[in-house]
Amino acid sequence: MRIVVALGGNALLTRGEKPDATVQLHHVEAAARALAPLAADHELVVCHGNGPQIGLLALESEADPCLTRPYPLDTLGAETQGMIGYWLAQALRNAGVRKPILAVVTQTVVDAADPAFATPTKFIGPIYDRARAVRLAQQNNWSIAEDGPHWRRVVPSPEPVRLVEQESIEQLVSGGTIVVCAGGGGAPVVDDGQLRGVEAVVDKDLTSAELAVALKADRLLLLTDVSAVMSDFGLPSEEPLHDLALEELEQLSFPAGSMGPKIEACRRFVQATGAAAAIGALIDAEAILSGTAGTTICSMPLKAQLHDPQPAGPTCT
Repeated sequence: MRIVVALGGNALLTRGEKPDATVQLHHVEAAARALAPLAADHELVVCHGNGPQIGLLALESEADPCLTRPYPLDTLGAETQGMIGYWLAQALRNAGVRKPILAVVTQTVVDAADPAFATPTKFIGPIYDRARAVRLAQQNNWSIAEDGPHWRRVVPSPEPVRLVEQESIEQLVSGGTIVVCAGGGGAPVVDDGQLRGVEAVVDKDLTSAELAVALKADRLLLLTDVSAVMSDFGLPSEEPLHDLALEELEQLSFPAGSMGPKIEACRRFVQATGAAAAIGALIDAEAILSGTAGTTICSMPLKAQLHDPQPAGPTCT
């Protein structure tokens, strides 16, 4: 199968951890071990988040007295693609993947008139308590929002329109290469005859869905630090949702800054292709693909026998 995997930024750096390189490398190595079996048996495209990492670079850039102005977010996004792409490509090789592996710095075209530029919603950077977040927002002219019990910086997150490198990625995958791409949703650019970077961060799950549709992928897996989509999340009554049909999604609501984009990415992929998408914990990657862990989303409800682990995983019916 052809599988597009999107790794959440929090799967590479968990909440509250120090963003040291050694800490992140530990998580990257664990991610590579989880993905190696998929890479052995399938065509694999790996996308990744960069929220914690781009937030760190933005803080460093804003605090650098040598700079006339901080580096723009599109450039910082490209920097995180190089860093995390390098880590992932190396870790996959060290985990035993013998296929060619290539990390591709990716540009994502967005609409300059996208209303998201006026309404920042994308979380980046570390978590803060409310008092510190308010203080930093005043000092740095940030927008901030609640992220669960914490507060974080938010930036504009326009819709992905297309990937500039999409054709090259297709050729690489068809040729047997494991491709790491679209990191952090890709560096956001507008195309007005010439490509030009813009101050934003594209949601990596929506970009991954866009790429998965374009590549005619058989599966879209969104792997993060939660075991499944939960009903009544954060309440004593919360329960994992193992299977969801598109019509069921319309009856549920999800947090806009976290699970919401993942659900929307799955909805778009399933609706466009009829294939299955799934959300779950990175360590459960193989089980999520087979339909025995995480939350599988299909165009119609899955038949009961599809819970039986099969190499190809569940099929939408």
